[in-house]
Amino acid sequence: MKKVAILQSDYIPWKGYFDIIGRVDEFILYDDMQYTRRDWRNRNKIKTRDGLKWLTIPVNVKGKFYQKINETEVNSHDWAEEHWRTIHYNYAHAPYFPELAPWLEDLYKQAASMTLLSDINYLFLSEICKFLGIKTKLSWSSDYVLEDGKTERLAGLVQSAGGSYYLSGPAAKDYIVDEVFASRGIELAYMEYEGYPEYPQQYGEFTHQVSILDLIFMTGHDAPKYMLIGGGNHT
Repeated sequence: MKKVAILQSDYIPWKGYFDIIGRVDEFILYDDMQYTRRDWRNRNKIKTRDGLKWLTIPVNVKGKFYQKINETEVNSHDWAEEHWRTIHYNYAHAPYFPELAPWLEDLYKQAASMTLLSDINYLFLSEICKFLGIKTKLSWSSDYVLEDGKTERLAGLVQSAGGSYYLSGPAAKDYIVDEVFASRGIELAYMEYEGYPEYPQQYGEFTHQVSILDLIFMTGHDAPKYMLIGGGNHT
C-alpha cells in the first residue's frame, strides 16, 4: 500500500507538517493552487525574548490576486540575511545552535539567490527532512495531470502517484467528499496532532505552534523523539 499526502508548501513549518511527510511514501506539494495572503506559505513563528515573532518572506502580491503559489516571487533578496540574523540572535544560546548554525546559515545563503517562493520552501523542507531522517519522496502537483473538482483533484493526484491511501490534514474534513475516494478504492485518513511531548524551550511559556527550527536547535538530532515519527516510524 502506497501512502500519499498532499499539502501546499509552507515556510519552515511546525513539526506537525513534517510528521505528515514522515507518515507517507510520497508527499505532493500542492503549489499550483492559488497563493493566499497572511497564511503559512511565506511565514512562520519563532520564539524570542519578546514573545512569538513572525519571520515573513516578502512576496509580490500587488495586482496578483489569482497567482499560484508556484508563480509567487519574492520582492527582495535581503529577507534571507534578515531572517538568519533574527534566528542567530534569538537562538545563539540554544543547546545545539553552535553545532547546527553553519548548516542553516548555508541554506539561507542558498535561498537568498532564489526568486520563487515554492523553490525556497522546497529547499528548507527537503533539507530539514534529511536532518530528521525522513526519506519520503517529495514531488509537485504540477508533475501530474490535474482533474477538475476539489476532491476529485486530490483523489486523482493520489491515483496518478500510484497511491491507495491518502493522509489528509484535519482542516480538509470541511470540504472533502469521502465517497470520491471510496469510489476509487483509496483509503482516506486524517492526521491527528495529539500526544506531542513538551521539550526544553527558551523564553517563557511552552508552545508547540512554532517553526520546527525551535525544536531542532533545542534538541538536535533527538528532535524526532519529540515528534509523532519518533518511534522509528520513518518511511
